[in-house]
Amino acid sequence: MSLTKEETAARRAAFQKMSLAGKTEYIFTYFKLPILLGLIALYLVCSAAYRQITKKEVILYTAHINISVGDELEARLTGGFLSTSGADPKRAEIDLSRGLYLSDDPAPEDHEYQYASSLKLMAAINAEQMDVVLMNQEGYDIFSQRGYLLDLSGLLTSDGALYRRLEPHLAVNTVILEDNSIEYTLNQAEQYRAVTEEVVNGLDLSQFPLFQGAFPEPVYLGVVGNSPRLPAIVQYIAYLAS
Repeated sequence: MSLTKEETAARRAAFQKMSLAGKTEYIFTYFKLPILLGLIALYLVCSAAYRQITKKEVILYTAHINISVGDELEARLTGGFLSTSGADPKRAEIDLSRGLYLSDDPAPEDHEYQYASSLKLMAAINAEQMDVVLMNQEGYDIFSQRGYLLDLSGLLTSDGALYRRLEPHLAVNTVILEDNSIEYTLNQAEQYRAVTEEVVNGLDLSQFPLFQGAFPEPVYLGVVGNSPRLPAIVQYIAYLAS
């Protein structure tokens, strides 16, 4: 119900006569909800503005599979590349997914962790948010067989000098083009059959100075086939091999 002019004037006069504590209590009592909603709206607006201002552009999305990278090497794989690429570290970053685990063991002890890693990788690949993967031999075999990796011979030939330098370290692996794994798993086929091809889709990093002594076994670099950031990937590979 709306107030008359006289009632409004009376309330205004009464409010003006209140002490500071009384005015505060009055405002909080009658306007608590609008004030609270206003503060929430202000917080959301300020938070969105802050995120937009401080948001960094992702230059590359990378992942480490079945390997553990020390802090010093990780810094060189991320911030080290940014400092040499000309990107502003305050406005650009390399997104790194650590500690991912893949195995071709049909019943690994930590199958839940492996399953979670597979889901994370699949989601990132489908969203085109996975570019470069560093992995051990088992991870490399799995990524290759699933057809996730790009043919590096085609990617690197755009830079003839770089390709000649990397060629001795390129690795060939199997890609499964077609198989009867579903039928075989369901016992609908007596023998597993697959159509495969051999593709140059890996780069053995073990002999490059940046990685010497860092791992007890060979570590391979692979490029995800649907990555939209190929020029940055070539630049990254050149940095790792320098």
